[in-house]
Amino acid sequence: MKRVLRNLFIILLIVIFIIAFSGSYLALSLDNLVYVLAIAIDTSSTNKLEVSFQFSTPVNAESISSESQKSIINTVTVSSLSNAINLVNGYLGKQLNLSHCKVIIFSEELASQGISDEIYTLINDTQVRPSSNIIISKCNAKYYLEQTKPELENLISKYYENFTKSSPYTGYMPNATIGNFFNNLICKTCEPYAILGGVNTSASEQENNSSIDSQKDYMIKANESSIQGKNNAENIGVAVFKGDRIIGELNALETIAFLNFRNKLERFLVSVPDPENKNSYLDIYVSPSENVKVDVDTSTQSPYIKIDFNFTARIYSMSDNAKYLTNDVLESISNSCNNYLESVFSDYLYKTSKEFGSDINGFGNYALGNFLTRQEFVDYNWLENYKNAFFDVHIDTSVKSGMLINEAKES
Repeated sequence: MKRVLRNLFIILLIVIFIIAFSGSYLALSLDNLVYVLAIAIDTSSTNKLEVSFQFSTPVNAESISSESQKSIINTVTVSSLSNAINLVNGYLGKQLNLSHCKVIIFSEELASQGISDEIYTLINDTQVRPSSNIIISKCNAKYYLEQTKPELENLISKYYENFTKSSPYTGYMPNATIGNFFNNLICKTCEPYAILGGVNTSASEQENNSSIDSQKDYMIKANESSIQGKNNAENIGVAVFKGDRIIGELNALETIAFLNFRNKLERFLVSVPDPENKNSYLDIYVSPSENVKVDVDTSTQSPYIKIDFNFTARIYSMSDNAKYLTNDVLESISNSCNNYLESVFSDYLYKTSKEFGSDINGFGNYALGNFLTRQEFVDYNWLENYKNAFFDVHIDTSVKSGMLINEAKES
């Protein structure tokens, strides 16, 4: 009995010892780590890269009040991203941890030279999450980082985590992650894409522009909007890649088209010609009724791609004397919406094929089923033949008047 008690006492001491020292070890490990929130990568005149790391400042719960949490940005000029991490580790006396990195920003200048080395380095790092977003900045990437000042979030990390969540209901930017970018970079059926970012510099110019055109609202890209606020950084549009190099950009309206082809939109707002008034437009809220239907004919070296959409829509803007509740007028608006979207979507598709030669839509995944073997598909050379593609876009939209107007009429 005494031996049993003695053994239990020894086991208890061992357990207490392990718990006590494991806690100290954990605390020591946390003290030696610094968590990166964002990485900005630019070109450098003296070396290959200028890399900036953003960290949140150490704070306690009492210091987080109405003001946003501040951040620290350290920049280093190096020959590679790996060396940048290593040098900053030594400078800070702490180990960089990338597991909380939410965004990776490349300057447009660097993206035009190719970013495959940086993408492979980041993907090869087990700390980097595949869900981290990729932004291509039209300005210096470090400057974009410095101008990112969220107004509705105390924690900048929270802003980075949530800023793409408006994509499904605005369609102004994609949710483009490094995981998807890498997969598209190495595949033979599609091309990579990223979020187009920039710093707003045109607000004052927009103020002085007295002409108002609803169509111009949809032709903007990052750093071209009229929004004014504390946060100067903005994300509007898509950076289109051919391989690891940026080949072009999409504006807001073209991004709406892109996300529809990718089945990534819940709803979107467009301005279509008003059939009752040729000099005005109607704001229409459109929602996909089902996923896009795509049929790809690869019997020749010029792929023929047929696309069918089904939408439901509601009129969002009305005038008090408009007769938008009659069936004839609603049918006329539906036809106007169909013609408008068919034109927009077709122009977008031919831009990706003829101008960019980049299948960011992933039509190659549909074409793949036409071949008996993978090698036959490779021999067809889809990514090069996409520039020879022809498109047939058909859209069927059922437009209804606004919900509140319907209810008022019925009562």
